Amino acid sequence: MDLAFNTREDKNKLRLSDINSLYNEIKKGGGEKGLQKLRDQGKMTARERIEYLLDKNRDSIEIGAFAGFGMYEEHGGCPSGGVVVVMGYVSGKQCIVVANDASVKAGAWFPITGKKNLRAQEIAMENRLPIIYLVDSAGVYLPMQDEIFPDKEHFGRIFRNNARMSSMGIIQISAVMGSCVAGGAYLPIMSDEAMIVDGTGSIFLAGSYLVKAAIGENIDNETLGGATTHCEISGVTDYKAKDDKDALDRIKNIMKMTGSFEEAGFNRTESFPPRENPADIFGHMPVSRAEQYDTFDIIKCLTDHSEYEEYKPDYGKTIICATARIDGWAVGIIANQRKMVKNGKGEMQFGGVIYSDSADKATRFIANCNQRKIPLVFLQDVTGFMVGSKSEHGGIIKDGAKMVNAVANSVVPKFTVITGNSYGAGNYAMCGKAYDPRLIVAWPWADLAVMGGAQAAKVLAQIQESTLKKQGKEITEEEHQEILDTISKRYQNQTDATYAAARLWTDAIINPEDTRKWISMGIEAANHAPIREPFNMGVIQV
Repeated sequence: MDLAFNTREDKNKLRLSDINSLYNEIKKGGGEKGLQKLRDQGKMTARERIEYLLDKNRDSIEIGAFAGFGMYEEHGGCPSGGVVVVMGYVSGKQCIVVANDASVKAGAWFPITGKKNLRAQEIAMENRLPIIYLVDSAGVYLPMQDEIFPDKEHFGRIFRNNARMSSMGIIQISAVMGSCVAGGAYLPIMSDEAMIVDGTGSIFLAGSYLVKAAIGENIDNETLGGATTHCEISGVTDYKAKDDKDALDRIKNIMKMTGSFEEAGFNRTESFPPRENPADIFGHMPVSRAEQYDTFDIIKCLTDHSEYEEYKPDYGKTIICATARIDGWAVGIIANQRKMVKNGKGEMQFGGVIYSDSADKATRFIANCNQRKIPLVFLQDVTGFMVGSKSEHGGIIKDGAKMVNAVANSVVPKFTVITGNSYGAGNYAMCGKAYDPRLIVAWPWADLAVMGGAQAAKVLAQIQESTLKKQGKEITEEEHQEILDTISKRYQNQTDATYAAARLWTDAIINPEDTRKWISMGIEAANHAPIREPFNMGVIQV
């Protein structure tokens, strides 16, 4: 029995359990009362609608479940950003489903709601996936209208994307299953096919109260914009459904008739499970983010047969580059090695740190994968680039820039898994959110920050103490420790995986055992979108 392994396993599984508990609370949306109110109105809840729509016995993944977590508390919170987004299969076709959660402020749009909807559309556009909107929303949350209405990446961008997706030939289907008001009323009519549920669905630019205030007309909402109005008089919607299930069945039928798609042609063979147990990841990963481990142990838990072919194994050892298969798909893996290694000159190199030789190797490997049309998987546990005079004189900045250049200009799909640390420029070089990974996920214990918590706290404490000393105040050891503890606590909260997921810096916090599923579904989605752009790194300093 490996006691250290078992201790790590227990503590890491406890962290996953905490995340699962939070997720179960988030799934309740606006609370049991709010959900029951919807059912009493003859509606299904957002998650019930998605569950009914998606094919049974097929995998699905939820995007942005933690969106809004811990945010907007002065407004009563916004669980899951008030909208549920899932990638799954409808009538055998892979697609994105977006469902407003009317139990959260009647489905009103908070700033994070807009960001999450745009992320769903971005995934659909990048991968040319059909997207299905299940609409039930009161529109923009007025107390925060200035943060959701006017900017480029705000509410209006959704309808721009509707238009762009239509021109790209991406299927869009809308079912209005509750309120659909103001600017949001454009979404269903900008979809390829739109339906409305009789009795509960309504579409109008302005409701009866606003119409009365604006032009003095007395009219009820049903006559103004109900199912009969829009299916028989205005022609805004294409189909009238008698209830939620009827609308969802109609969507299934539409998807059944949909033709096949042009493939990108990523290589796939028969899938095999890893020989190493994926559950062993919990025992391999240290509890402290500062501790070392062998990243090859993690890779073996993710790849088919636990096999891989390493590229330049004796050079640039702090980054592992290897080709392998995950669920049958050919992938290029770029992973931070977290144990101390010795380079060819006999010098020790810190695990998790990017050196000039490892950046150079990764750059070349990325180029090779683009030549061979192999999707890239980044396993991030990075503390940053090597610092100090030796690294600076050796040109770490230009070597790091080469790697960033290769990541930015790569045309094959990229997928990022934050397995541990994600600090500073290391986040960028290892394909952080700013570098357009098709999906980016974190394991429950991941840390995202501009630098490690301990280092940041010390720097911030030094600045604060320096200011106090300039004011003539002497700092005792107890006061120093108090300042350090306060800063550390605040900073640590901001580095937590839930903090990043709440702001959609990551798409999900996942069980490490589900990593293969996320990568496989991501590559399957990417296979809908042939690569049209040539790989060109542009100007690099040699």
